[in-house]
Amino acid sequence: MQSLVVRLRTVEQERDAWRSRCAGLAGERDSERETAQRLRGSGSYRLGRGLVTLARDPLRLVRRIRRDQVVPRRRTVKRPLPARLYVAIGLDLDRLRDFVQTVRRRVLVEPDHRAVVLTDNAGFSLLRGSGLILEYLADRETWERHRPDQPWDVVLSERLSRLYAEHDATHVSFVDPERPPTLPELLDTTPPGRTSLQQS
Repeated sequence: MQSLVVRLRTVEQERDAWRSRCAGLAGERDSERETAQRLRGSGSYRLGRGLVTLARDPLRLVRRIRRDQVVPRRRTVKRPLPARLYVAIGLDLDRLRDFVQTVRRRVLVEPDHRAVVLTDNAGFSLLRGSGLILEYLADRETWERHRPDQPWDVVLSERLSRLYAEHDATHVSFVDPERPPTLPELLDTTPPGRTSLQQS
């Protein structure tokens, strides 16, 4: 009977700890969302984006200005945003949380795609409220311990192909577990196709 009481108290303590952690993550989410909204609304950000666009493609900025001046009267069908697949394999929970927050800021600042994050960290469920699509694949050691008949590299390749097709992705980016990308690196536009965020 005493062991049951101790177990019950332990479960209650774990429950309270989870609630506290979730509340902290929700507050952090709201704070980051407000920060991103203020950043996107600032004149310096718009000026900086305009200068970058002008330096890269002057005609694109002119076309954008002309397009903004013309108010279309016909109804347009809103198409879903393309998806980008981020392969975050080998990140511990803290780095995974930081990376997910960075991707979330990236999408809030410039919502030009849907973010799909594939991770092998079993604690990914703690980040479900991030607003991103999180996919899980067991890490290499766990997979090889339970399914030695199927090579983990083959399983990873098949999973990536399936996710790429399911989400109609246009990019696949591999994250360096030792140095996840920063927000400026994610905001740097890259040509369409399969890209990598790994550092050589």
